[in-house]
Amino acid sequence: MAARNNKIPAKTDILIAGGGYVGLSCATAIKASAPHLDVLVVDPASDAQVENDERSSAVAADASRMLEALGLWKGLVKNAQPINEMIVTDSKVSDITRPVFLTFANEQEGDEPFAHMIENRELVKALRKEADSLGVIRIEQESVSDFEETAASCDVNLASGTTVSTRLLVACDGVRSRLRDKAGIKTVHWPYDQKAIVCTVEHERDHGGKAEEHFLPAGPFAILPLKGNRSSLVWTESTRDAEKLIEQDELVFEMELEQRFGHKLGKISVASKVQAFPLGLRLARDFVKSRFALAGDAAHGIHPIAGQGLNLGFKDAAALAETIVNADRLGQDFGTLDVLEQYQAWRRFDTVRMGVTTDVLNRLFSNDNDFVRGIRDVGMGMVDRMPGLKRFFINQAAGDNPASPKLLRGEAI
Repeated sequence: MAARNNKIPAKTDILIAGGGYVGLSCATAIKASAPHLDVLVVDPASDAQVENDERSSAVAADASRMLEALGLWKGLVKNAQPINEMIVTDSKVSDITRPVFLTFANEQEGDEPFAHMIENRELVKALRKEADSLGVIRIEQESVSDFEETAASCDVNLASGTTVSTRLLVACDGVRSRLRDKAGIKTVHWPYDQKAIVCTVEHERDHGGKAEEHFLPAGPFAILPLKGNRSSLVWTESTRDAEKLIEQDELVFEMELEQRFGHKLGKISVASKVQAFPLGLRLARDFVKSRFALAGDAAHGIHPIAGQGLNLGFKDAAALAETIVNADRLGQDFGTLDVLEQYQAWRRFDTVRMGVTTDVLNRLFSNDNDFVRGIRDVGMGMVDRMPGLKRFFINQAAGDNPASPKLLRGEAI
């Protein structure tokens, strides 16, 4: 029976609004660790929308350990491309050569790649399947329209007119979260006047698992390896220039792309729909209220310059699931503010730190000032010659942290 035909229950322990990787991984983690809890996922997306998602993401080593602990990684890794090396350059578009200032080889203990590239649709489909097998109730093509907290629960109104009573509402409805606004949670926000152009390209030669980040005057141009002779692009331009590029004739777009991509992998061609997404920094001032929690992009939207958006979302899911399960085992009401504040304390500092880091990096590298370029190039060159510091950055990118939630360390909750 299709998940969207499931009967909507009148009551549930946890209702998750949003069926992307954050909502589904949170639901899966909770249900796998506490099968007696009822979990309902309200997902606006259809099967067709998931299948048509052309985006890809970098899954850090700790996130892959989480997926392995949930029993998913073995199936996913077959279609995941390990990132074995990363190089960083700094130049202008017109420069004939692009000197490499910084390289990151696979220096993880045990030769574990610090990240894998995986297509979003494959990740979401695997999470949907696992959630269904565990007994998570999923309602597709449905959304939350409103909610109201009561003494011991939260009454959630769905767009179809149905009302569901839940002990906890988790908002995973994206960076422009309507539920966050309805909860009265304010955000720190500023736009960058940039858009990220995203697409997949095919090329003649093998990429060898090498990722490249070219810092160009308008912003970073990232080439991220996928399975086969394909790469995922995240190409930052000013909003005006990005819109012009998207509207251009296909041939003109490919010429502009080739000028930035180069010829090292032979002939290239666009192999997917080209999309553009506005960029900015948005951090929620609070992650929780009584009977209400934010996770994923609803709690934080950051620049993709460090490739950490997906991994921050997985950290939220792991931390929130562990908070809920631990409270339930102790007989506590996990929807109360004092319990939820444990999740907020766990995640807010890390999120703010990453938001500030990506903001500084974007401002430092998205400009055409020769003086600033000289300083940053010297800095990158120094880092490249300091193995200990490079290893620290690699471990940070891989998510190695002994204080991480259990799932991110590969342990069951």
